[in-house]
Amino acid sequence: MKLSLSVRVAESFSNKRESVIPLGELAGIAGEAGYDALCMRASVVGVHSPEGAAARVKRTVNRHGLTVSMVTADFPVPENSEEGPNSLRRITPSLDLAEALGADLIRICMKKDEDIVHARRAADEARERDIRLAHQSHTRSLFETVDGSVAVLKEVGRPNFGIIYEPANLALCGQAYGESTLRAFEPWLFNVYMQNHTPEPDGLQPMETWTRGMVSSTLRPLDAPGGIDFASIFDGLRAIGYDGYVTMHQAFGGDMTPAEATRRTASFLGGLMG
Repeated sequence: MKLSLSVRVAESFSNKRESVIPLGELAGIAGEAGYDALCMRASVVGVHSPEGAAARVKRTVNRHGLTVSMVTADFPVPENSEEGPNSLRRITPSLDLAEALGADLIRICMKKDEDIVHARRAADEARERDIRLAHQSHTRSLFETVDGSVAVLKEVGRPNFGIIYEPANLALCGQAYGESTLRAFEPWLFNVYMQNHTPEPDGLQPMETWTRGMVSSTLRPLDAPGGIDFASIFDGLRAIGYDGYVTMHQAFGGDMTPAEATRRTASFLGGLMG
C-alpha cells in the first residue's frame, strides 16, 4: 500500500473551494512526513484554472518527491451538488487536467440512474487515454449503500470505472464497512479514503443521507480513539491483497493545523499499513 494525502486537509470542513496554505508548503510537509502522493482537488488546481497552472502544480509536487494519486477536477464533485454529475457529460477537460498532472484516476459524481449512460461514455473516452474514473462511497449519491454501489458498478460495466472505498460515509448511511464490504468492492477498488467521521446520537454535525434522513455525527482526528475501526479496515485490505493508495481525506476545521494533521496521520496510517 502507498500513502497519499488529500489537499482537503488544507480546506475547511464547510468550504471546499479554498486552501489555507500554499501547495509548496503542504507538499513539503507531506514529503517529510513520508507520504508518496498528493490527492489533488480543485481548491488547488482544476478545470477552471488558467493555462499552465497544472504544469506548475505538477512541478511543485514532483520537486518534493511526490506524485498525484487522483484528481478531483471541479468544485461540484466534492460538494456533491446537483451539478456534480455534469463533468461526465463533458469529461475531456477533466482528462486533460489529469494527464497534465500525471495522474491516471479521476473522481466523478453520480446522483441519478440517468447518469449511468454518461458514466459509460466518459469511461470509454477515458480508457482511450489510459485513465480511470471512480466514485467515492458518499452520502446523497448512487454510492450510499454497499449493494447499491455494486449494482451501479456492474451496470456501468467498464474496466476503468471503479470505486473509492470510504468507510465513514458508509457508516453514516448505516452500512457495514469491514472485510465483507471490501470483498464486495474488490473487483472495482481503485482508491481508499480515510476519515474519522461517524454517526452518533449526540453528535454536533448533522449530515443528510438518502437512506437514513438527517444523521447526527462527530468528526474526530484520524488517530483519536472511538469512531471508525481502522485496524479492522487494514486487516480487510491485507486480506484482499490491496496494494493501491490509502488517502488521508479529512478536513479538520481548526482542531489542528494542516501541518500537525499531516504529520500525525502519516504516523498513524503508516503504523497500520506496516
